[in-house]
Amino acid sequence: MSEAAPPRLLLVEDSETQALELRLLLESRGFAVERCPTAEAALDHLNTSLPDLVVADYHLPGMNGDEFTRQMRLSLRTRALPLLMLTGARDGERQGLESGADAYVAKSADRDLLILRIRALLRERKGGASAEAPGVAAFRRGRVLVIDGSATYRTFLAGLLAQEGHGVTAADGPDAALAALDAPGAAFDCVTVDLLGPAYDGLDLCRAIDARRALAENGAPFHLVGIAGSAPAKDFLVAAFAAGADDVVSKADGDVLVMRVRGLVRRRLLEEDNRRIAGEFGDRERALERARAEAEAAEARAKLAGALEQANRDLADANRKLTEAQAKLVQAAKMASLGELVAGIAHEINNPLAFILAHQGTVERLLGEVPAPPGDALAERSLAKARDRVGSMRMGLTRIQDLVLNLRKFSRLDEGERSRVNVPDAIETVLALIQHKLGGRIAVERDFAGRAEIHCTPALLNQVVMNILGNAADAMPEGGTIRVVTESTEDTDVIRISDTGPGITEDLREKIFEPFFTTKPVGSGTGLGLAIAYSVVQAHSGSLTVETAPGGGACFVIGIPRQADSA
Repeated sequence: MSEAAPPRLLLVEDSETQALELRLLLESRGFAVERCPTAEAALDHLNTSLPDLVVADYHLPGMNGDEFTRQMRLSLRTRALPLLMLTGARDGERQGLESGADAYVAKSADRDLLILRIRALLRERKGGASAEAPGVAAFRRGRVLVIDGSATYRTFLAGLLAQEGHGVTAADGPDAALAALDAPGAAFDCVTVDLLGPAYDGLDLCRAIDARRALAENGAPFHLVGIAGSAPAKDFLVAAFAAGADDVVSKADGDVLVMRVRGLVRRRLLEEDNRRIAGEFGDRERALERARAEAEAAEARAKLAGALEQANRDLADANRKLTEAQAKLVQAAKMASLGELVAGIAHEINNPLAFILAHQGTVERLLGEVPAPPGDALAERSLAKARDRVGSMRMGLTRIQDLVLNLRKFSRLDEGERSRVNVPDAIETVLALIQHKLGGRIAVERDFAGRAEIHCTPALLNQVVMNILGNAADAMPEGGTIRVVTESTEDTDVIRISDTGPGITEDLREKIFEPFFTTKPVGSGTGLGLAIAYSVVQAHSGSLTVETAPGGGACFVIGIPRQADSA
């Protein structure tokens, strides 16, 4: 178990010889001593470190002991710090107490008395530091208990203390004194005891009062001052301090006694004020900490709420993207499966179709070479009819051949290599190929604001644009307007093809890119045009969407990502 640290004393003494003598004495009695030669140096030291007690010479160079004490009492940091003044032999009491010191010792006094004074002040310091003063008023009077067997002196001393503004309770002996101390709510700042009263033993009464003070809940709640004769002997002083007295004052000079009580009560009130202020600062600091913690908690909650809201938005966005990806995956799987199916069907149809076409051509050629018998009208009619039927067969077979070609394109059998394609030229070529559908009833508006050349396969423009333009022409049998616009951004080339037809309803927009789906009458379309267009655009990692045109018709938007090698 570690030993308690020795009490720390600050010695303010300008004389090197006396400072060394006092330091050796104090350290030999178990004190830790620091020394400053001037009051100015001592005040600088007190700014950085507080001792348990200050021992200062009254006569100092520069700032003397009076001013040094006043400076200490002006500061909240040091105003309750115990101060023992070393005075001259002549008028030492007044020099020490009037300066505001808590005790005084003449330099010529016995060194044992100096040690007794220091220990008494440290005992008061320890008790006062631990005492609590809940609910202390901002201003209050000192409370003094005067114990004296002489009614005359008791009245005289009580009057002097009352003139100082103290609240005084008087007791004529031990019974009344102990009853006053034990009374409910009793709280004295100072107790004076006549040590030489003939009616009781003053030292025994000191010991009884000190025992009650030691048992008090909060340590030493009051100061105990013994009153003795004009020149008490050293042995008597030692016995008084041993009995618990914090100070022994001569009964001969009432003014000095009043000053001593005034100093003790003042320090008591200063200590209470310090604790009150420290408590208020502590409460404010704790309130500030609570407010800061609440603000941080509120900020953390706000950040958490923001993060949660952002997470919800991210989750919703991720779900949307996942749904779109799943839809695209389903569409891609559907198109892949249909592509394989269509490729197989096209292959199976193409072989017998080639065989039939070859023989049809032979039959048609031979029928053309066979002459009709002269004069046989029936044979001539039959031969002409056969030639017409073979020609009709050729038209039907050619249509089947075109269908197989479309099936092959849908299954991506004929994609070809990518190259740089001039967009305006390609679109003009397509418009020329379908001019028979446009005729004079449909006007075409062009706005080629995008890049002139893009990197793609020719099928992108030849097949996709042709199918969309053909569908637009079929949607306007009574005539209308088709508008072709090209645009370019930093990473995408866009082709917009809009018409003034009836448009496409919302429930049909998800179906129009499915193979074999058509809104045209039976026999007028295969339902492969837009499916092929969608497949070609997907092969370019692009997008093909349909929206409502400004005029109310349909607007197909082809978006092709710009290739790195085509920038």
